[in-house]
Amino acid sequence: MFEQLDLFSGPMLSAPYTVSQLTGVIRRLIESQPELSDLWVEGEVSNFSRAASGHCYFTLKDAGAQLNCVMWRGVASKQSYLPTTGDHVQVHGYVGVYEGGGKYQLYADEIQPAGIGDLYRQFELLKARLEEEGLFDPERKRQLPQFPRVIGVVTSPIAAALRDIVNVLARRYPLVQVLLSPTAVQGEAAPAQIVAALGALNARDDVDVIIVARGGGSLEDLWAFNDEHVARAIAASRHPVVCGVGHETDFSLADFAADLRAPTPSAAAELVVQDQIDLRAQVAGLAVRAATSLRAGLDGNRLRLMEQERALRHLSPRVQVAQARQRVDDLLERSHTSVGHEFALWRERVAGVSGRLAGFSPVGTLARGYAIIRQRATGEVVSSVQDVSTGDALAVRVLDGEFRAEVTS
Repeated sequence: MFEQLDLFSGPMLSAPYTVSQLTGVIRRLIESQPELSDLWVEGEVSNFSRAASGHCYFTLKDAGAQLNCVMWRGVASKQSYLPTTGDHVQVHGYVGVYEGGGKYQLYADEIQPAGIGDLYRQFELLKARLEEEGLFDPERKRQLPQFPRVIGVVTSPIAAALRDIVNVLARRYPLVQVLLSPTAVQGEAAPAQIVAALGALNARDDVDVIIVARGGGSLEDLWAFNDEHVARAIAASRHPVVCGVGHETDFSLADFAADLRAPTPSAAAELVVQDQIDLRAQVAGLAVRAATSLRAGLDGNRLRLMEQERALRHLSPRVQVAQARQRVDDLLERSHTSVGHEFALWRERVAGVSGRLAGFSPVGTLARGYAIIRQRATGEVVSSVQDVSTGDALAVRVLDGEFRAEVTS
């Protein structure tokens, strides 16, 4: 018995399809298959690229075929691992049709290296458990010191990461001292050594911040930094910890436990110190601001001082004494004037009285030719001819002197 599926509405089968119609039929056929909507595909990555939009495009291939793949930007930003050309990976997603290009492709939502799925599952389980404990809470993160003096570094003494860190610190902030706490950074012995290296730095009081660093590598190479003991040691560190392990796309439990994650060891060194060029510019700017502020302050103080000096001059005892002296001088002058007026009045009065007295004065009378005659023997004034006799000795007082006389008749 023949049965036809009604998969689309359109022309009868006898009519020719348009390209768009046929592509739509194929898309609906593919997207209607449950086994194609949720699957894992394994293969080798080729032509991996990330567009300016953030979307990732690559091809999965094996010996017999190849499959176009796309991962949208929002999904790619959440991946802890993104492949490079040549990587052997497992990709999860669904198969769909890109009608504009007339091709089917895998829309990826998760990528992991092939053969290490168990490690990723261990990683996710441990991460979820530690996260539930609050080990990764943002509230636990501490601020880095602004001007560290001693920076502890936990890494291998022969690692390129150590050279990168030292070079960056020497270029950006040569005042800092680098204290290496050596450890293995991969292998079975690495987790215990990393914990011991952290403990050695935390036992010191002079360490300001710690960098835990390692260069890039595969998931197995970086697995020591996914160890639970390492994550707990970083979270319990007495000093702030910056984790710079792997490359930008590598995430480890150490990154989540640290106070700050850096995409690379060099970036970790850049985050813990400020650039001396920026600091010099800041100091120069502060010096200019300080000088300007100082000049403004001095000018303001100078003006206030001048105002206070003017106020003090008005309130100064010297000014008050000078004003008192001036008032004394005014009073003396007024007194002199008043006394002079009084003396002049008294002079006039005295002159008037003197003039009147002069009319009664014997001297005045004598000046007019009169004389005063006394008895020489008795001194009695002779005021009448009857007061003398012939032969009496007389003293005659005139204006300018006295002479003697004798009564003869």
